[in-house]
Amino acid sequence: MKKCKSKIPFFATLGIMLLFYLPMLVVALDSFNPGRYSGSGWNGFSMRWYVKLVQDQDVISALMNSLIIGLSATATAVVLGTLAAFAIHLYTDRVQKVHRLMIITQLGIPDILMGISLLLFFISLKLELGLFTIFLAHVTFCTSFVAMTVLARLQDFDFSTVEAARDLGAGWAIIIRRVIIPQIAPGIIAGALLAFTISIDDFVITYFVYGPGSTTLSVYIYSMMKHGTPVIINALSVILIIVTFIMAYAINKLMSRKNENIV
Repeated sequence: MKKCKSKIPFFATLGIMLLFYLPMLVVALDSFNPGRYSGSGWNGFSMRWYVKLVQDQDVISALMNSLIIGLSATATAVVLGTLAAFAIHLYTDRVQKVHRLMIITQLGIPDILMGISLLLFFISLKLELGLFTIFLAHVTFCTSFVAMTVLARLQDFDFSTVEAARDLGAGWAIIIRRVIIPQIAPGIIAGALLAFTISIDDFVITYFVYGPGSTTLSVYIYSMMKHGTPVIINALSVILIIVTFIMAYAINKLMSRKNENIV
């Protein structure tokens, strides 16, 4: 096999990496700048904005709301999405074909359309806008992502292991816990991580269905940006980037260990 001597792939990869990570690097450097405004010039190294971030109770409150919504919506979406994936995979009748089409269609619906639809639906039910309506909205779109991720994992699922476990006298509780879940765990974990990331990051749908006292981090950042570009957002962004990288590294290590155990 001949080696490619062209440097185009190298420069293309370098350009993509710069496009992805250079803005993050600029934000990270600016978060340590004691200047009051972003892009005001380098004035030295300081942890001023990180200290202010920890002391800002509004940011902490918005972050807690986002975590509550993200974790609860992810847990619910994992259960519903996994069950939906099994139903679609095991049954091929017309009902499940329509079910599959609805889940796929959900992934392509514009966020603004979904936000308006959910808002009108909650109003028609006379539900008070708040954390509960945000939770319902996030479960609605997170379930589809989990279902498609687990469904992809089920394509390689060996159902003969289930039959073997039943022949050995295992009940469904043991089969689910020791046979099914270990095999589809990578898909469940990937779906949960995707759902949590989308939930934390969502702004458009959340903006339509949030109420007083239920401001999430994305909505709060938007409200801050309307009145300028406070540098405290840079510090918050750096923390979120670090947490994201840690989560990605942990998931990657977990997947590697599972594959080693299977081998």
